[in-house]
Amino acid sequence: MRKIGIVGIGHVGATVAHIIIAQGLADELILVDKNTAKLAADELDFRDAASLLRNHVTVYAGTANDLADADLVISALGHIDLIKPGGDRFTELKANTPEVQQVGNDLKKVGFNGVLIVISNPVDVITGMYQKFTGLPTNQVFGTGTYLDTARLKRVLGEALDVDPRSVKGYMLGEHGDSQFAAWSTVQILGQDIQTLVSRYNLDLDKIANDARVGGFTVFNGKKYTNFAIAHAAVSLAQLVLSDARSEAIVSHYDDKFKSYISTPAIIGRDGVVQTFNLPLTSDEETALQHSADAISEKTINYL
Repeated sequence: MRKIGIVGIGHVGATVAHIIIAQGLADELILVDKNTAKLAADELDFRDAASLLRNHVTVYAGTANDLADADLVISALGHIDLIKPGGDRFTELKANTPEVQQVGNDLKKVGFNGVLIVISNPVDVITGMYQKFTGLPTNQVFGTGTYLDTARLKRVLGEALDVDPRSVKGYMLGEHGDSQFAAWSTVQILGQDIQTLVSRYNLDLDKIANDARVGGFTVFNGKKYTNFAIAHAAVSLAQLVLSDARSEAIVSHYDDKFKSYISTPAIIGRDGVVQTFNLPLTSDEETALQHSADAISEKTINYL
């Protein structure tokens, strides 16, 4: 039986739950949130939809105790109301830290030993905190990282070249934040590297990378939160875990080189990050990745 828990049923958590229920990706879905009134309302709303769905999913509001035997838990808790337009995801760090500590300690106490996927921001730091507080092996705790930023890069390039974004290969690397960067050496479209296409299509790579970087805040500025794309990102990664896909994806995972969580590609399967590998980068990209790791460390100190 596939059992999934979601901690934090705000805009993102509720959207994650909706996708899982609509697609029938779990047999049992546990919703956890400290706002009990909102939690009860969402639980009832989902249950009211049960007879209208193609798949049966048992949905109920619960606590950390109900997550002990879950295959997968997704952390969507957060305080997006603290972020100002064009701001920094690190603004949420102080408010999220005690809640992450509580949830992490609770998961450890009940003996949770599944995979934990983290959406909560700043995701690279919060993912590391979860690993520490749960005591889980590093491979079983990873964050969405630049998985969504990479999807945004593919969207921008797809629009520029008038192709389906799924035709674009390549990555945004580093922090899920200001210091992320497009690793252009990894980008290919229709079998051609990006440099071949720059002059033909008059591409401005700096603008493209920036449009991808600020995509989340562009959405945020319009509705004061983001939910659809990040929820699909989390569910997509959850599917890789549940199906033991052993598929390549870019996530925020522990990198021994930097002694911290940061986004580079990894192989995702039933046990989380089941394999890592060295991505061939240019010297400038290696420097940018180190800069991003340093930025995560420096901002963590400043915001805590």
